[in-house]
Amino acid sequence: MHFSKKCSVFKVVLSALLIVALLQLIYLSFLSRFHGKQQRYKYSELFGGGSRRNAHQNEKNTKKEHLRYSLSTGGIFDGSGQYRVYKNLVKSDFSTNQKPGSNTLVLATHTTINNLHHLDSLLERWKNPLSIAIFAHGQDVKFTTALVYALSIFCPHVQALVDFHLVCPSEETASFPEQDREHFSGLEDCAGVFAKLGSHRDRYKNYAIGSNISYPNNLLRNVARSGTGAAFVLVIDMDMVPSANLHQDFVDMLARRKVGTDEVFVLPAFEIRHTRKLPATKPELVQLYQVGEVRPFYEELCPRCQMPTNYSRWVNLHGPDQLDVAYTLSWVDPWEPFYIGARSVPLYDENFRQYGFNRISQACELHIAGYRFSVLSSAFVVHLGFKVHGEFHSRKDEENRRNRVLFRSFKEGLKTKYPSSPRRC
Repeated sequence: MHFSKKCSVFKVVLSALLIVALLQLIYLSFLSRFHGKQQRYKYSELFGGGSRRNAHQNEKNTKKEHLRYSLSTGGIFDGSGQYRVYKNLVKSDFSTNQKPGSNTLVLATHTTINNLHHLDSLLERWKNPLSIAIFAHGQDVKFTTALVYALSIFCPHVQALVDFHLVCPSEETASFPEQDREHFSGLEDCAGVFAKLGSHRDRYKNYAIGSNISYPNNLLRNVARSGTGAAFVLVIDMDMVPSANLHQDFVDMLARRKVGTDEVFVLPAFEIRHTRKLPATKPELVQLYQVGEVRPFYEELCPRCQMPTNYSRWVNLHGPDQLDVAYTLSWVDPWEPFYIGARSVPLYDENFRQYGFNRISQACELHIAGYRFSVLSSAFVVHLGFKVHGEFHSRKDEENRRNRVLFRSFKEGLKTKYPSSPRRC
């Protein structure tokens, strides 16, 4: 009898366990189907294909068709024939709808997929039109195309303001990512897209993207510049951020003063420790500068490259709060200023690739062409992190030597291009 009772209890417990296990299986099956439906919904949100038709979906379909068309053209080759360029791969709402003359200042930048995650913090500060030229090769071409499209769909601030351009080696082509579910897996919102980009950060150091691959920085700068319809352009690197309210302050300044056709507006460049919060205004920057948390850009690697800016003069300059020209300088070797310039300023020489002389060559040409360098009173740019020895790729010095030779040849060419100029670099 006692044994019979034990057996009955065992049967009850076993039955309960079986019921619990069955319920868990049903629950997991439900979750799996629900997640699958979510993923199918998100995928259809990216690529359409559903019966639902509304203005929002029509807008996405328009972006999809624009991307499909841009890719179907096969892009255009650059002057060397070594790179394929897809201009306006994805256009922002601003560029699509802008009226002639409505765009005063655009920020232009360049990057690989390695640093595209900086876009989020850049747009937190620069809430205005932005043009980005991205270089990709190999599998990154596919990944970049997919993620750029996802950014334009899931991120309203990106969709509103950012134009994307793609550059890849000429032997490679970009294709429409419609069947590429791998790269879209798990993407449900803008945060998910940036998280995916974050997983690709720091895959390689600076220009060390491949033994036979040269990063065409000046080509990328020109593509980003020419991809805008703005009257003025500020060209900076992807891991730099401008001071707050620069766009409106510059527009207001233009309303107060006449701009010379031979004038560019210099923004003093700084670098900040990674752990510090980015300064938004000049007083915030000066406070960090005085305690060593902010320093002149490239101070450790090439102090002469930014010294002509005259940081001590700029830091101690006091005047009206409104943005204006503080002082005007002539270019001296080897100054590499970051500046706002009109669309008419000379383009960057695309023969310079990888590390060394890519920006100084363009500053040198501005000097030969007769430009003045007007330093703005309270605007600036900040690089994220200190530039230090040992962080660059192993071929940096070799590339610098090669580009130094190219720079000498470039300067000789400027004598022919500007025969009446008395200036020399």
